[in-house]
Amino acid sequence: MSSEQLDEVAAACEVRAYPAGSTIYRAGEPSVALWVLLDGTLRLVRHADGEEVIVNETDYRGAYAGAVRAFATSAEAAAYPTSLHAVTDCRFLRFPADAFAAFVRKWFPMAVHLFDGLYLGIRTTEATVRQREHLAQLGTLSANLAHELNNPAAATVRAAGQLRDRVGHMRRKLGMIASGTLDPAMIARLIGIQERAVEIAAKKRDPLSPLQESDLEDELIDHLEGLGFDHAVDVAPVFVASGLDTTFFDDVAAETGENLPSALAWLGYTLETEALMDEIEDASNRISTLVASIKQYTHLDQAAHQEVDLHPGIDSTLVMLGHKLGEIEVKRDYDTSLPPVPAFAAELNQVWTNLIDNAVDAMKGHGTLTLRTHRDGEYAVVDVTDTGHGVPDEVKGRLFEAFVTTKPMGEGSGLGLDNAKRIVEKRHRGTIDYTTSPSGTTFSVRLPLSPAT
Repeated sequence: MSSEQLDEVAAACEVRAYPAGSTIYRAGEPSVALWVLLDGTLRLVRHADGEEVIVNETDYRGAYAGAVRAFATSAEAAAYPTSLHAVTDCRFLRFPADAFAAFVRKWFPMAVHLFDGLYLGIRTTEATVRQREHLAQLGTLSANLAHELNNPAAATVRAAGQLRDRVGHMRRKLGMIASGTLDPAMIARLIGIQERAVEIAAKKRDPLSPLQESDLEDELIDHLEGLGFDHAVDVAPVFVASGLDTTFFDDVAAETGENLPSALAWLGYTLETEALMDEIEDASNRISTLVASIKQYTHLDQAAHQEVDLHPGIDSTLVMLGHKLGEIEVKRDYDTSLPPVPAFAAELNQVWTNLIDNAVDAMKGHGTLTLRTHRDGEYAVVDVTDTGHGVPDEVKGRLFEAFVTTKPMGEGSGLGLDNAKRIVEKRHRGTIDYTTSPSGTTFSVRLPLSPAT
């Protein structure tokens, strides 16, 4: 600036000193001045979700904050967007906002025009990018949830339809019983056989291999046909799945005599009904588990910032991405002694989603995904390792930049890692880095164990 300009600044400004720990201004207060650091160390803090996030901490002489855009015609409400604190004893040049605005408009009118336009352009671009980023995240979440809910929901519908058919057959059998054609003593024996079969089916058994099931079904079909039952092929799979063997049916034949065919048909309907109800219950439980995982994933009904156990968030992310895992083997190497981390839990889950999704895509449905947590001094570390093809050389230096992606055209927005880096570094004061080779890639996220001071 010229001597005349410097004299004008000096006449409008004053120097103020603040001891360490002082607050020069708070966010939300009227933006009445531009503050320029002359000596000491300042800390600039932004308030987000009820928490203070450190924007900058510097001892650079000439660093400024406050009414930075007082001269701009597009300036928003005249309030400080951040809080300014003195970390050490500080001296500031205080330039009143109205005087600063008049000075810049007088001496640098073209700069005012350019800065104003640049600011609006950057804000518009950032808003567009963030909106696309959020839509992409919402789309991923919705697609994952739809995939995961579809299977148990379809199983419930199918089992309910089959159950209706089996209950219809049982009603007809009950009609035969009600007609009085069966001896009451025989009815009592049938009920006893039914209860024993249900009890056997309810007991936990080691699952059989497909080959073992096939062999047992063939054996049981031959045995039942030998007892005079012509429809053994229809019910043998149900009896084998329920854990019934040839000895059980020898006892049934001895108790029912000539009524054996009707008894076995009745027993088949009973066991199929039990199996279908178990299937409906299992599918419903899976849906409940998915809903619980969604709640864990999004951290509904919980404070935005809290002490977080990292492992449930990683596990709920795996549930959300379950349909993409295919034949990928997942290995967990968790340090269960890892203390809780002060964090925005839902945002961290976005980080795990992006890293795991990228790892799965890199392996193309085959490989090993290793999730490891451990402590490194005052940091918690989460490693996500894949056995994919590695990061191409042409993007290694720009991998965390917006719109940079290693996925084919149309399959990736290039916003995932940019978003992950912003969440880890800006929101949690951590770091994110990676190592890569043709045999795989490891992303490492380091999060401080102590809250911001």
